[in-house]
Amino acid sequence: MKTLDIKAKEWFDKVNGNSYFAAIITVDYALPTEKQFKLPFQYGYGNQFEYESTKELQRQNVLPTPLGDHLGSYCKDNGIILRMSKDKALKRELVNI
Repeated sequence: MKTLDIKAKEWFDKVNGNSYFAAIITVDYALPTEKQFKLPFQYGYGNQFEYESTKELQRQNVLPTPLGDHLGSYCKDNGIILRMSKDKALKRELVNI
């Protein structure tokens, strides 16, 4: 693995006061070995998308189990370029991921 991109979208339900997210995880972006995984619409706030992405990559046997401290530390120690972003979005944008 050379690169790891996690693009999350977050929606805040003002009525109930809950946050939800969905994400697309891309391993080895623009390389012949590129793989993409999707995290569906689910409850979570803050960096929950990072933890859920880590768990999904472990389920897919892309990352080792146990990982250690943190995804960022693991990538830095192994020379993997990590790019993460989280943008606010509408609920319908999360459901369509």
